[in-house]
Amino acid sequence: MPEHYGSKAKAPPKPRKKPRAKKPAPEPAPAPAPAPEPEPPAEDKPAKKKTGGLSDKQKADLKKHMDKLKEEGMSTSEVKSHRMKMMVRMRKGMSVKEAHKDIGGK
Repeated sequence: MPEHYGSKAKAPPKPRKKPRAKKPAPEPAPAPAPAPEPEPPAEDKPAKKKTGGLSDKQKADLKKHMDKLKEEGMSTSEVKSHRMKMMVRMRKGMSVKEAHKDIGGK
């Protein structure tokens, strides 16, 4: 058995760290210059239409399609999943019939 096993000698104490000197508080930065006011929109430009949404006709067609599927016995979770898939395709410009066919519906 090595000699240092079982010896009662203690390790030398670790040197203590000196406390750090506190840095003086930094001076507050000067206030930034006010941002220039945005120009008012030109009146001759039409307001940008929200992109990606479905038109009222598409919404009505989709609702009619989903009601038909519910009546045929599709479960609630299947209906929800099918609706999301249909909406994605209809936003791309497909009709209800094209979207349904693309999904692989009956």
